[in-house]
Amino acid sequence: MNAHSHHPLLLLLRALRLRCPSCGGGPLFSNWLTMEPRCPRCGLRTERGESGYAVGAYMFNIMASELIWAGIFLGLIVTTWPNPPWDLLLYGGGALMLAMPFLCYPFAKTVFLAFDLLFRPPEETEGTG
Repeated sequence: MNAHSHHPLLLLLRALRLRCPSCGGGPLFSNWLTMEPRCPRCGLRTERGESGYAVGAYMFNIMASELIWAGIFLGLIVTTWPNPPWDLLLYGGGALMLAMPFLCYPFAKTVFLAFDLLFRPPEETEGTG
């Protein structure tokens, strides 16, 4: 196994810790919304240099936000049936849908980077760990 053929679960766990999926280094974020251009440990480019690359991370963010919202919504209905708190679900659900993309943003960016590394290992010019 070379330095860049990591197990998918290892890449995912590192990404969920907001660390570099390739080497586990970090921090990858200077603040909640600003990802560093490269990993401080291995030098891996975090945007991978393609136009439209960020769209994949945004898609992961929307999917994660909606799945978390749906899980909470359904969980509340199931646990409170036959008298679900409809007002809480309506107003709380709306507030949650506004907050979730912000809360999931850095995780979506690092998880998408891990997903990308599974299919496109880093090139020599991207930095290696």
